[in-house]
Amino acid sequence: MATSIKVFSLFIILFTCEIDVFSSTTTPAYSIGVNYGTVANNLPPPSQVAAFLKTKTTIDRIKLFDANADILKAFANTGIAVTVTVGNGDIPSLAKLPAAQSWIANNILPFHPQTKINYIAVGNEILATSDKFLIAHLLPAMKALRSALDSANASTIKVSTPHSLGILSASEPPSSGKFRKGYDEAIFAPILEYHRQTKSPFMVNPYPYFGFRPETLNYALFKPNAGVFDPVTGVNYTSMFDAQMDAVYWAMKKVGYQDVEILVAETGWPSAGDPGQPGVNLENALSYNGNLVKHVNSGKGTPLMPNRTFETYIFSLFNENLKPSISEQNFGLFRPDLTPVYDVGILRDGQVSGPTSAPPAAEVPPAESTKNWCIPRLDASDAALQANIDYVCSTGVDCRPIQPGGACFDPNTLRSHAAYAMNSYYQANGRHDFNCDFSHSGVITSADPSYEACSYPYEVEGVKLEKSVAGDSRRYGSGAEIIVVACCLLLAQLYNMVIIF
Repeated sequence: MATSIKVFSLFIILFTCEIDVFSSTTTPAYSIGVNYGTVANNLPPPSQVAAFLKTKTTIDRIKLFDANADILKAFANTGIAVTVTVGNGDIPSLAKLPAAQSWIANNILPFHPQTKINYIAVGNEILATSDKFLIAHLLPAMKALRSALDSANASTIKVSTPHSLGILSASEPPSSGKFRKGYDEAIFAPILEYHRQTKSPFMVNPYPYFGFRPETLNYALFKPNAGVFDPVTGVNYTSMFDAQMDAVYWAMKKVGYQDVEILVAETGWPSAGDPGQPGVNLENALSYNGNLVKHVNSGKGTPLMPNRTFETYIFSLFNENLKPSISEQNFGLFRPDLTPVYDVGILRDGQVSGPTSAPPAAEVPPAESTKNWCIPRLDASDAALQANIDYVCSTGVDCRPIQPGGACFDPNTLRSHAAYAMNSYYQANGRHDFNCDFSHSGVITSADPSYEACSYPYEVEGVKLEKSVAGDSRRYGSGAEIIVVACCLLLAQLYNMVIIF
């Protein structure tokens, strides 16, 4: 008996040593999802992309921002799972079952199951639009599409909707995580109840890239750092990604739905940006995405969600040359010619990992005298500009200068007033690029827009605005608007029930 035990122990030791030797001489291949965006005029045809992903990478899931028929057809019989997205503008009509059935018949059934469609994402970051009509119809549309899938014998496809971290009113430390007041019970509790009943995931878009400061860069990149201590849980977080995920978990727990699965629908880091843009270079993109892939594949989970593997989609597959800024154009893992910008451990056949071009020159911090302001984009609509004014002036930013009698009231135009308001918000929040996004209606300029007696603030002191770790610039309505949204949501649900029955 003793001999048998010794032999068995020796076998275990040898087996362990063999594993150690093997793991030290090979690079593991990781599975991951990617967002397949198409805002470019130089991308390869979908058939070529599908063949490349299947044969040259370990990417096993893609997420589309539409229901592109050519892409869906190209991914048939590849085994690569596909998420299709319903356009934001289609949501209201799809709250009615007949329209939902028609959408499924036209966009899903011609391709499924040959193309492995696993999710339908209903819109993208709808809560961030502050569009009361869209928000009210979001859950009814999700339910109608769910019913349409079931009636078409396509019940394996799950329905969800992605959210930015702007859905949180607080998130640092993670134990403070909570949904925005008024949205928690009226909006998110019903959505999470739907997810619980249908066993579908709650989709979130955590971006440490949008939340880091120079002193927290290593914290955002999964690099060694002192960490951020949460006194409530006693956890010292050394990963901003984990902290953001646990903040979402806390928000879900506070409304009673901590059991619902969380899916990372978008996250990433750009490999290039404007000259002097802090933290944006090839090395940091490789560090974030490479460490992210290892982390989500490890099964380690987060401090509050241990031993969990989060389904994750990196943004994005390609660099997209028609995006509005240099950093937005350079989130891709691959160039349009299918060469890797860098490898995060997803290339087959032993391809070399790391940057595939010469490392960038050392990052030069911007001069202290550099000043930037936020103004509307030339193509920003009047509706967007008015929404920006309404939001900014409801957050505590001083809008008196653009009111009658104020120094910046003249010229009395929507664009002029929006420019002042948007810049005030941008300055009050620390002058981060994302604070001038305003749902893609803002742009940063180094030219001072001040004129005559109207002086545009460069830095606003004494204004404290509540925002998420991700520093998300997306906008939410006032308390009165939230009540209206809740009422609209209830009416839309009742109307949908009438239509279905």
